[in-house]
Amino acid sequence: MASLGIQMLASALALMGWAGAILSCVMPLWRVRGFVGCTIITSQTIWEGIWMSCEWQSTGQISCKPYQSMLAPSSDLQAARTLTVLAILTGAAGLLLAFIGGKCTRFLDDAPGRSKVMVALAAGGVLIAAGLLLLIPASWTAASLVSKNNSSFTMNIERREMGASLYIGWAASVMLILGGALLIGSSCPLRPPVDDERSASAVRYVALESLESVKT
Repeated sequence: MASLGIQMLASALALMGWAGAILSCVMPLWRVRGFVGCTIITSQTIWEGIWMSCEWQSTGQISCKPYQSMLAPSSDLQAARTLTVLAILTGAAGLLLAFIGGKCTRFLDDAPGRSKVMVALAAGGVLIAAGLLLLIPASWTAASLVSKNNSSFTMNIERREMGASLYIGWAASVMLILGGALLIGSSCPLRPPVDDERSASAVRYVALESLESVKT
């Protein structure tokens, strides 16, 4: 029962991480640009995502438009687009395998050997891979932003800051990796296999039967 609870927790974490990956992908908040000058008033802010960019005016008006070309965003955002989509697809495959190999489902119950356990182990590995695929673009974009900001020495510049999509991507990647690790751990219990338990029960039964025959 303990391994079943851990497996359900792992599936819930993986599902939330996969949803976070989708949210990070569609939100145009990977980078935030604000025109900062000598005053503290920012007249407009530009949000940059991997699919579109949005412009927010101080009047509250927001206008978004998709990129005109696949090469329009910078190289880090182009790589983030590819890796994030791969992370979402990989996470979906991992969730499907986790559902098939779950202890609360009836799939592969009649399969020979430890087929269901192997499917659950594969699901954990796939989910960990999905988390790493999401962690790489978020960290790459953040490192690129820090590098560009540190290389700027002028007072009146266009500052770029990390957007909410990066934080969501980091949290989602941690959930996917943790869910995959828990799924692997719950699929490899420390208790002996069923055949060993039956053998031990048979030995105890023979020993008790022999003891009773000696008494009589």
